[in-house]
Amino acid sequence: MNAASGVSGGAFWFTLALVNAGLAEGKGRSRLAWFLLSLLLGPLATFLVVVLAPASAGADPSGPVSASIAPPADS
Repeated sequence: MNAASGVSGGAFWFTLALVNAGLAEGKGRSRLAWFLLSLLLGPLATFLVVVLAPASAGADPSGPVSASIAPPADS
């Protein structure tokens, strides 16, 4: 293994961690936590972030997003 393949492998791993952070944020999870986890686990973290349900799946439907698009209540 030469130095060039080590550098390109490291660049791939770092890029994968950035992609995983974006995927995690899209699912309502911590971008920083998943970035750091991805630096350690690499492709396994990608699998986990894709397979795990979004963090907001069990959230209260009267949360801020639902409240902002809900019609005003009749008083």
